[in-house]
Amino acid sequence: MLAWLFVPVVVKTFTRASFFELTAPVDATASHARDLQEFWSLRGHSKSELIEAGRDLARLNASYSLSVQQNAELRAQITRLESLLRMPAYANYRAEPARVARRDFSGWWQRMTIRKGSNYGIVVGAPVVFTGGAVGRVVEVHAYTSVVDLISSPRLRIAGVVEGDDRPISFQGGENRTFGPARGVLEFVPLDIFADARNPKRLVTSGYGGVFPPGLFIGTIVKVEPSPDGLFKTGEIELDPNLSMLHEVTVLVPLDRD
Repeated sequence: MLAWLFVPVVVKTFTRASFFELTAPVDATASHARDLQEFWSLRGHSKSELIEAGRDLARLNASYSLSVQQNAELRAQITRLESLLRMPAYANYRAEPARVARRDFSGWWQRMTIRKGSNYGIVVGAPVVFTGGAVGRVVEVHAYTSVVDLISSPRLRIAGVVEGDDRPISFQGGENRTFGPARGVLEFVPLDIFADARNPKRLVTSGYGGVFPPGLFIGTIVKVEPSPDGLFKTGEIELDPNLSMLHEVTVLVPLDRD
């Protein structure tokens, strides 16, 4: 133990990276095995169940087709308004879907490992999202896997705004219990903002800091109270419970690496 303390940092970093690359295939293989198990469990359904699922899927496809058309119309309108107002274009990202290989939740950190790394152009600092909003940020990139710090992690801070307001609020992941609901803490909340469990407010990303695009859902503010200095308020926020059950996420890889 004493000898390890005097080992050069370069050797420690190389050893840690080598160990991660050696153990990464184990997590990826286990994830693929779960996918295969789910596939064969679905094969055991009856034909009537499959027909009913096909009908539901057809309805969803029709709904998504309409949403795609509306999205194209809205994008065209945004482009026209940007040209009229001479506003800079919105930062472009490349959406890279990735499968979750492992989840690691404890009192010290909240993170997950995904099955894509530098082989798909994933970069450190890239935001990770899902259909419910923000998931977290990529903190480590390896050859075939990447590690994502979730927004519930105490190590992650985000500048957010109350939906409908433009004043930034500091959000940080809280100290979450292993089997408890994910929560976060708020600082620098303006004094004229009120929220409680019966009258909650939505917190979304502000776009400040250049990591997360603006407008992504972070969580629901369920409590605010005056801070000790009396200049701002502090608060608590409930995060999406699906964060601990995600199987698929999307990494927003910035097209402009600079």
